[in-house]
Amino acid sequence: MACASSSMATLSPNSRAFAPKDSSPMATSLSKPFSQTRTVPPTFNGLRKAFQPRCPPHSFASRRSQCSERNVIVRAGEAPLVGSTAPDFEAEAVFDQEFINVKLSDYRGKKYVILFFYPLDFTFVCPTEITAFSDRYEQFEKLNTEILGVSIDSVFSHLAWVQTDRKSGGLGDLKYPLISDITKSISKAYNVLIPDQGIALRGLFIIDKEGVIQHSTINNLAIGRSVDETLRTLQALQYVQENPDEVCPAGWKPGDKSMKPDPKLSKEYFAAI
Repeated sequence: MACASSSMATLSPNSRAFAPKDSSPMATSLSKPFSQTRTVPPTFNGLRKAFQPRCPPHSFASRRSQCSERNVIVRAGEAPLVGSTAPDFEAEAVFDQEFINVKLSDYRGKKYVILFFYPLDFTFVCPTEITAFSDRYEQFEKLNTEILGVSIDSVFSHLAWVQTDRKSGGLGDLKYPLISDITKSISKAYNVLIPDQGIALRGLFIIDKEGVIQHSTINNLAIGRSVDETLRTLQALQYVQENPDEVCPAGWKPGDKSMKPDPKLSKEYFAAI
């Protein structure tokens, strides 16, 4: 699979077309497929361990090999993001094998956004989540929702992973952008960065059309997320926004009975179950 142009394009919420390809030397050099090998320590178990020493300031690959994903106790020290305006960002991403520019606020007033973070490219749980969201993309598209994936890897790493076949642990073509948070500023803004490892937890945020975070989940590194539950939560969010005098009980799905948030009127729901 050949690499497309390196020219920058901006992802439009209303269009999936991008700037024309160029013939610059850089674009030509990027037109050849390339691969990347990711070294994972033999003790890798997908969890974080408390009080791990900070990684030494060696090369990027060296840090990856020394910082395994282990267990840690997390103490909440930040105000919850749910109910607040989503931190805006502008970053480079890979989509349709091109480098593009993504700005979160461009979706405001136009689309819902599923923003999810994952630890690293070329790992194990991550590709199962990323491809699962891509395979279900049309269902989110019907709900006027864009999906954005984020990790601290470079766009070059993203591109190499997209160009790797799924049977070999790659992603293949995706239907949404993968954003590079190489500065880690986005992960920090969303409170998912593991400081001593420099990678993000599995955070997922549903942002409504007004740019407000309405839902968040954060999993430890070894635990993959459910596309079904993300879709169900999005549908419940859209339902209560369209029906502000109703709320959705546990496990609600489209077509199920909703509830009135009133001591008397709620009895109608409880009497029916």
